[in-house]
Amino acid sequence: MSGIKGNSTSHEDIASIANDAIEIALPAYNEEEILEASVTRLHQYLTRKFPFSFQIVIVNNGSSDGTAQIAEILSARIPNVRALHLSGTGKGLAVRAAWSTSRAPVLAYMDVDLSTDLAALLPLVAPLLSGHSDIAIGSRLSRGSRVIRGTKREIISRAYNMLLRGTLLVKPPDAQCGFKAIRRSVAHELLPKVIDNGWFFDAELLYLAQRAGLRIHEVPVDWIDNPDSRVDIFEAICSDLRGIARLFWTSCSGAIKFPESLRAQRPPIVSRSPVYENSLAAQLLRFGMVGVISTLAHLLVYILLRSALAAYSANMLALLLATLGNTAANRRFTFKVAGRQHRIRQHAQAIVILCFASAVTSMALAALNKANASAPIGAEVSVLAVANLLATALRFTLLRHWVFKPPSPILKSHENCAQGSRWILPKVHG
Repeated sequence: MSGIKGNSTSHEDIASIANDAIEIALPAYNEEEILEASVTRLHQYLTRKFPFSFQIVIVNNGSSDGTAQIAEILSARIPNVRALHLSGTGKGLAVRAAWSTSRAPVLAYMDVDLSTDLAALLPLVAPLLSGHSDIAIGSRLSRGSRVIRGTKREIISRAYNMLLRGTLLVKPPDAQCGFKAIRRSVAHELLPKVIDNGWFFDAELLYLAQRAGLRIHEVPVDWIDNPDSRVDIFEAICSDLRGIARLFWTSCSGAIKFPESLRAQRPPIVSRSPVYENSLAAQLLRFGMVGVISTLAHLLVYILLRSALAAYSANMLALLLATLGNTAANRRFTFKVAGRQHRIRQHAQAIVILCFASAVTSMALAALNKANASAPIGAEVSVLAVANLLATALRFTLLRHWVFKPPSPILKSHENCAQGSRWILPKVHG
């Protein structure tokens, strides 16, 4: 059966929808207590109120309780329900396995506890069935959503999504809601590029879809928190931070590329970055993350060089390499500078700024020693901390307003004209 492509739906696609519209995956890990009730409730809702044909896939991923047995019983007893058993664990692994083997034109997944109101399912999949959108997500943080959950989870969720927007520029406000759908043709192109098989799977999928220029449809949902959730919050946070760092690094290196078949599914549009992408707050967040990663890289290179070089030489070479990497990352990621124009000059300017910043800390320490030659080490650390803070602020300011300063609107318009911009002046008659 053919999937839905482009912006229109053919007669063959309509026939495909009528026979095999949507497949919904339910990842289940040790869910023997709620699995039967959830599958029964979902099946009854789809049978009575959902206007398209469906298939429910229970994905048992490494359960150690009776989940596998219950899944088999349900698949034998209830029509349009099948069971898929995996030895490994992870929500991403379960969703990937279900989506990779499906032939339905639209694929979805939802949390097995059905925390999201099922009334949002039709608005979720309709834009995908029509070919209007490529991915659809439920959002608990959009205007119009209704959410019942504890203060702790609310704060963690909002902080995490702010981090995603500030570092990876993920536009949807709620990347982790367990209520998503995707067109099969898009899933088969994106899934091989998604590395994470755990809780970061959702965010990585959305990030790649956004980078590929796909259309993401967002649906406000009603959502009630499940107090018996199997999610280990601390482990999930650590996994997500590792995923953010990995995507950040691959983004800076330019390693993420998409096939033309994925880009050709929708005609290109003129891209306009949202305001927050170049706002001061967003740049500060990305600058801070670049700084953390480059500091770790500096220490790692120093350790590798120290066995062959003296401490001073190893530190200077490691600092130089880290500075070059830091400048490249800030150029591409923090300040959104594309192309190779002025790259050598910008690297040279960044090295000059590093010298200024180093001089600030050295002069602060020298001033303390001159004022009190026997100052305790605690005082030295305090002075260095303040000096490093000032040096970092100075470095960010110079990078933003000197090294990577965007061209003026007038200059930019001249550059667009020289490069064959798509903006065309109206014809003058007479």
